[in-house]
Amino acid sequence: MPELPDITVYIEALEARILGQTLERVRLASPFLLRTVAPAVQAAEGQKVRELRRIGKRIAIGFENDVWLVLHLMIAGRLHWRARGAKIGGKNMPAAFDFPAGSLVLTEAGSQKRASLHMAAGEEGLGALDAGGIEPLEADLSAFSAALTSANHTLKRALTDPHLFSGIGNAYSDEILHRARLSPVTLTQRLAADEKLRLYDATRETLLEWIARLRADAGVKFPEKVTAFREGMAVHGRYGKPCPRCGAKVQRIRHAANETNYCARCQTGGRLLADRALSRLLREDWPRTLEELEALPRRAVPR
Repeated sequence: MPELPDITVYIEALEARILGQTLERVRLASPFLLRTVAPAVQAAEGQKVRELRRIGKRIAIGFENDVWLVLHLMIAGRLHWRARGAKIGGKNMPAAFDFPAGSLVLTEAGSQKRASLHMAAGEEGLGALDAGGIEPLEADLSAFSAALTSANHTLKRALTDPHLFSGIGNAYSDEILHRARLSPVTLTQRLAADEKLRLYDATRETLLEWIARLRADAGVKFPEKVTAFREGMAVHGRYGKPCPRCGAKVQRIRHAANETNYCARCQTGGRLLADRALSRLLREDWPRTLEELEALPRRAVPR
């Protein structure tokens, strides 16, 4: 799933192409993609793009009539910039958005169609799509610590909970925890002050580093190689490969469709985290799917 660094670079590329431009037409090849009935998707047609914004892992496109078009790419959704009027259709190309300079095309690989398009009216409608997590690159240490310890979750669950932190998912949480030298199953309310500081610094450093990397990779082109598994990552997607810090083999925990990668030597004092031994903890602390996590009731987070 594209996360904060990927969405940031997507938005920058879109700003260069559609900000101030008129949306001529929305073409939907899959009616399942659209999850709202009001305002109608046609309300954005003929309107100029006024603003682009990241809402968690969603891309929000705001128009001059205060209507917002909000895309959630989920796991397999990707965006592409194509020639104006590019053909769509088939099971993997559910939508296109036509502008004078080109068409923004949405693709979604695989058989599970989870990407979504929501329409929202005004700030109130847009706010209803925000899970409420703090922005990790804007929060100070105090706000970060308050959000982190507002519930007693594992660190992996806390970092990926959109009600606590905006835009962090499975991939970058692995990288953050490795940089911080912290176990993914440590409970948040057991962290010492120095560990909270390490996690705060690691979160900022990891996200900023990957924004810069992805920005450099894309250059002036539209970012086409958006993936959760990137060369240069320390542990995510690198099970069995050497940790770049200590050389030990990267380990993993599996729970439902989720996988956590970590270095035992760097993060858990050499202790392997056995899936079977952790099954109860993971079952109670981690929802089975991303949809379940995002659907949890929004709660007040200390700021």
